[in-house]
Amino acid sequence: MQRFKTELPIQLMILPGVLFMIIFSYIPIYGLIIAFKSFSVTDTIGSAPWVAFENFKIAFTDKFFWESVVNTLAISFLKLIIGFISPIILAIMIFEVKDGKFKKIVQTISYLPHFLSWVVLGGMLISWLSSTGMLSTLLVNIGIMEKQRNFLVNPDNYWFIAALSDVWKNVGWGTILYLATMAGIDPTYYEAAKIDGASKLQQIWHITLPLMRFMIILLFILAVSGILDSNLDQTLVLINPLNSSKAEVINSYVFKVGLAQGDFSYATAVGLAISVISLILVIVTHAITKRLNDNKSVF
Repeated sequence: MQRFKTELPIQLMILPGVLFMIIFSYIPIYGLIIAFKSFSVTDTIGSAPWVAFENFKIAFTDKFFWESVVNTLAISFLKLIIGFISPIILAIMIFEVKDGKFKKIVQTISYLPHFLSWVVLGGMLISWLSSTGMLSTLLVNIGIMEKQRNFLVNPDNYWFIAALSDVWKNVGWGTILYLATMAGIDPTYYEAAKIDGASKLQQIWHITLPLMRFMIILLFILAVSGILDSNLDQTLVLINPLNSSKAEVINSYVFKVGLAQGDFSYATAVGLAISVISLILVIVTHAITKRLNDNKSVF
């Protein structure tokens, strides 16, 4: 309490964040009980009749729900494989650049897509991937394709389009924590390695990556926890009637069922089930990474 009193001005700075969490993250937890009720807009949360696990049974027997689960897992695994490694590689490349001006230009260009909405980026992708777009025209001109085609109307292309476009948007932003970690590495390690005759790749492998492991593990755990949480904005922009069989993900399915069709109880049940599974994934991933990291937790 003595420390709290002396740090009171600093402690008050976190008050808005605490209030935000209470109002928007903790109080709404009460509303999760509609997952076990038959709720409609004419009911209150308390007056809606209980139906126990009926909404969950409906979800787990709905083929469209399982189709969205498969699409979500496929896209998320591609994002995890490509999108998790890419920021590490880019951060190391930026860190090794000695020209300050060039480094700033590269960082600015790589950060820029993160600050653009999916409405803007989606419009660019729809234009580039159309039958008369930049990509189709380029592939025809260099002889890879015989005729132009629209890549977004082919459902078999969607998983890769979603994963690669997400990496394009977030890879630069994902380098920030890695660059901050590398900035804190003692330069004498590299000097000693140079004296011992270590090449640049050997320095990266034996010094940079090991000293980044806690940040890498932490971000990997967070990435795995969101494996069932696909990007709703991206999906709503890029989905169309021709690619919907591969583009419909859990979030867009919940959005369509919960808001468009007004089945709030069913949508809440699906969302709750996904949240529980995500929590289990976090716990399991943390336990595995802790065991691989000499029983040291990143938390």
